[in-house]
Amino acid sequence: MTSENKGIYAIVFDMDGVLIDSHPAHLAAWREFLRSAGKEVCDDELSFVLEGRTRSEILRHFLGPLPERELEGYGRRKDEIFRALEYRIKLIPGVLEFLRDLNCQRIASAVATSASEIRTFSTIERMGMAEFFEVVVTASDVSWGKPDPMVYRLACERLAIAPHHALAFDDAPAGIRAARSAGLRCVGVSSNGLAAQLLDAGAEQVIKDFKHLMLNNFAQAS
Repeated sequence: MTSENKGIYAIVFDMDGVLIDSHPAHLAAWREFLRSAGKEVCDDELSFVLEGRTRSEILRHFLGPLPERELEGYGRRKDEIFRALEYRIKLIPGVLEFLRDLNCQRIASAVATSASEIRTFSTIERMGMAEFFEVVVTASDVSWGKPDPMVYRLACERLAIAPHHALAFDDAPAGIRAARSAGLRCVGVSSNGLAAQLLDAGAEQVIKDFKHLMLNNFAQAS
């Protein structure tokens, strides 16, 4: 493969808001957790949790510098709250069909998420997607969440694919910047009115969901 070859050989997906429609449950869980910790936050402040940060980064953002033991305890409590809300989570429309199409074309697929390892693997298994991903990179694999590019860079390394031959799908401006900084092309996924921000962050286009989406829609570099 040469740098002149603009073909796509791998797709790297963020998870929350891209593969699964989890943001309402995610926000509700964080709000309930923070309230239990004595911290009331407004909607604008809470939007920080949707920017692709790791759980530890989110906890420190809202609760200040915490020792590792406290972070682990708070993290477990937040996850317990989230698990009680998992029944609300659905797949993004069309994503299973798109994954099947990639599989038929022998296009490698990966997940690059700032979610915890346990939640990521349990989610993709429960939602019937585990068979499609050759590589899964989570918060356990990196020191910093998005917009740091390492989660996308590591996904490409584990796929043995050069970043310029990979296409990322992400739903947050920080995620778009992470993918672009890692050298991937990136498409924004937005059903929440953030299309302009995703384009400003570097997305080459924005889609609402994966219904009727084909890989050849992105075959040529923008």
